[in-house]
Amino acid sequence: MSQFPFDAVVFDLDGTLFDAEEGIVSSVVKAMEELDLPIPPDADLRLVVGPPLRTSLREILRVPEDRVEDGVQRYLYNFYHEGRFRYRVYPGIRKVLYALRKAGVHVALASSKPAHTCELILNHFAISHYFDVIMGEVDGKDKLGKPELIRRALPEKYSRAVMVGDRLFDVEGAKAAGVESVGVSYGCGSVEELENAGADHIAHSTEELFQLLCPGGEAPRGMFISMEGPDGSGKTTQANRLEESLRQYGFDVLRTREPGGCPISEEIRGIILNKEHMEMSPICEALLYAASRAQHVSQVIRPAVEEGRIVFSDRFVDSSVAYQGGGRQLGVGLVQQINQPAVDGMLPDATVYLDIDQAEAIRRRFSASEPDRLELAGDAFHRRVQAAYEELLAQGDDRFIVVDAARDVEPIAQEILQRVLDRLEPDRKQEA
Repeated sequence: MSQFPFDAVVFDLDGTLFDAEEGIVSSVVKAMEELDLPIPPDADLRLVVGPPLRTSLREILRVPEDRVEDGVQRYLYNFYHEGRFRYRVYPGIRKVLYALRKAGVHVALASSKPAHTCELILNHFAISHYFDVIMGEVDGKDKLGKPELIRRALPEKYSRAVMVGDRLFDVEGAKAAGVESVGVSYGCGSVEELENAGADHIAHSTEELFQLLCPGGEAPRGMFISMEGPDGSGKTTQANRLEESLRQYGFDVLRTREPGGCPISEEIRGIILNKEHMEMSPICEALLYAASRAQHVSQVIRPAVEEGRIVFSDRFVDSSVAYQGGGRQLGVGLVQQINQPAVDGMLPDATVYLDIDQAEAIRRRFSASEPDRLELAGDAFHRRVQAAYEELLAQGDDRFIVVDAARDVEPIAQEILQRVLDRLEPDRKQEA
């Protein structure tokens, strides 16, 4: 059993686990537009995050009583179809949830949102599996209220419990339920509001929250993810999309690239890709890539993974195997041998491969911007590159995530995200 100070921790949702402001405020604004009602000029829209929706409509937006229920329905429709996807998991929250769960602490949610909505949000952002209980409000006008939600979220037996939230409603609810409270000032409530409500503890950041709830706790291990594919496969676009999605989901992402990723490696990159160096021999090229990679692994990749971060690299050693081993015809075995000391056992945990015919890929690439030295190597070269990639995939290494890249951007991005999440959070629950 955990040696942490609390053996039961109940979290609020909005402003505590998630930066919900954009998702909620955009849904409120759209609902008010559909009601054809003006937003009061003195209304602080940030304050709609946290209280029950009807309270916000009445007291902050001053919606007439006979239109409140219509406003609720319009908000819920907008929130369900768009707003909830604009949430962001606060950086560091995954670390807190992981440590609590790993230590056997009872972890629960108590939110004034409907329970089904809470489950949808937690499932979508791949954190529902960290929770023993998910408590949300019941449908209809007769609400349970925060104190009762907290009571129902707690286990039958516990020694010391705490409610974590960002608004006075969470602190007051904790007091009424007979448990301690942690007010988090990184959400929508101010330190003054939390202190005036009588919060027992205040955390100004998720790192402070971790130290308060999980002193000496275990952090999740880092992971190394790479993305591969022929030039023109859409790799830059998809890498940007994946990076942004992982950050939105609360992962601590270090984006890097090869060749490059640190000052020495970037200098080598400039030499490799310079079109004035067309006379560069294949073995020189392969050795330069390996030298760049050795510094990259030593200075960037390994330290970041050991710190628990998600390292995401645009290309890694598979590119050398394909481009120098296949394209330059040095042979897969020789290139792997050259790179063995450079990689030093630091292979990716997962590699996303964008699968597309090389002829279509190079057509896309040439129409996008000016090609570099390798992209000017000719059709035969690029056919050999693709053949080498296919040879790697045929070896059955389960780190590869093969994605059809001949489709539109959005379905490719969604498939990549879901399959990467399967690697990062193998116990996650899929959204219903």
